[in-house]
Amino acid sequence: MRDRLDALTSWHADWAGLRVAVYGLGVTGFAAADTLAELGADVLVVAGAAPDERARLLDVLGVALVQAELDTPPAELLEHRPELIVVSPGFHPDHALLLWAAETGIPVWGDIELAWRLRDKVGAPAEWILVTGTNGKTTTVQLTATMLAAAGRRAAPCGNIGVPVLDAIRDPQGWDVLVVELSSYQLHHLPRTGPGALVPWASVCLNVADDHLDWHGSAAAYRDAKAKVYANTRVACVYNKADDATLAMVEDADVQEGARAIGFGLGVPGPSDVGIVEGILCDRAFLEDRFDRAVELTTVTALAAAGLDAPHVVANILAASALARSFGVSPETIGAALGAFRLDAHRIELVATAGRIRWIDDSKATNAHAADASLRAFDSVVWLVGGLLKGVDVDELVSSHVARLRAAIIIGVDRVALREAFARHAPELPVIEIDAVDTGQVMPNAVRVAADLAEAGDVVLLAPAAASMDQFADYAERGRLFARAVRDHVGGEPDDESTQDPGA
Repeated sequence: MRDRLDALTSWHADWAGLRVAVYGLGVTGFAAADTLAELGADVLVVAGAAPDERARLLDVLGVALVQAELDTPPAELLEHRPELIVVSPGFHPDHALLLWAAETGIPVWGDIELAWRLRDKVGAPAEWILVTGTNGKTTTVQLTATMLAAAGRRAAPCGNIGVPVLDAIRDPQGWDVLVVELSSYQLHHLPRTGPGALVPWASVCLNVADDHLDWHGSAAAYRDAKAKVYANTRVACVYNKADDATLAMVEDADVQEGARAIGFGLGVPGPSDVGIVEGILCDRAFLEDRFDRAVELTTVTALAAAGLDAPHVVANILAASALARSFGVSPETIGAALGAFRLDAHRIELVATAGRIRWIDDSKATNAHAADASLRAFDSVVWLVGGLLKGVDVDELVSSHVARLRAAIIIGVDRVALREAFARHAPELPVIEIDAVDTGQVMPNAVRVAADLAEAGDVVLLAPAAASMDQFADYAERGRLFARAVRDHVGGEPDDESTQDPGA
């Protein structure tokens, strides 16, 4: 059976009758089941929960579904005798069904490996550019795809960004390049060698900070998963000059001969870097005389006009520029693309300005690293923080930003660690806890308290450093309810101060 699986490296290989179990029926699981059914495989989906619409579609596709408690392998799974398991990212490595697969010797693939093997469905395969990191992945993927599209390339942002790669590789129009956002969950299941190993055009790990430790089990396991992004890279391994861990990943990676290490950072770039010189974003990597000169990409002033000048956003722009330049996009095209680019909602988004107080929604700051970057963009902050901390220590985050805090407002269920960190590092700081348990009341209460505490020149910043599912459906709902509460409180519209510059 291993020989048969090793031979399955093309859409046009013989997948017919292959017995596959797909774990999970979220967006990824459904895409895997749909793809495998199209290939003629014998598919069984195993899920703890099954949305009605997807369950109905599986029936139309002729795919069997078993919905059950998954603390032990269900009888239907045992009877199916799968030759392969395709797992959705939500299944922890120590999940009972994955332990059973390991004990019985059944190979486990993720959706990314499956998509890589099938990438030739509509003709010559697209090149892949891979993006991971603790924070900034989605923005960097969007930026890179925007730059590539501006250069006339057919570019698809996909992966963890929301569009499954399995859907992208089946698009009839085909693509020149896929810009693939990879979570640590997806990277965990990728092989570094063998027929299922990715061979990307370029790759980047934007940054690494402790996150998802409850899933990976340790910080080392999390970093090991992230490091897989560089394996077998052909042209450019892009790393963060401010994060030594990303450079170490590049140095340790087995890459294709000729692949270059390209650094990005907010300082003056050296040869083979992109960076900033006197307010000008520069490329010193992708030009022949890079030891003697640099080329301009854009300016910090131009980015400020588009609301893109927060330091962590500028770092993402530099990383995306390096990826796009590796694919031949001109500096002029990158500058033009940035002029039209806007961040997604809930990413350091200015909601309103009233009484010289700015209200900023960075609900997407779902971990300490993202919240740290957000806080660094402002000088005086009333900070809305809290939610599900996912096992991450917030002590250093709090201690690093005491000097810029006017006050802190704690929301969410994981309060003890935050309360203790503020008491330890800022005993005189006003710290207010929002006790509302009704989702609809959390943000109105928090906003009223913040308005009482904030002074002219302050920023009221929602940067929770935590996941949202304790009180909200997701980070987007948390951000929407914050924005609604702010607009209700300040009268609905920002005043005549700029709404385009959330940076300090």
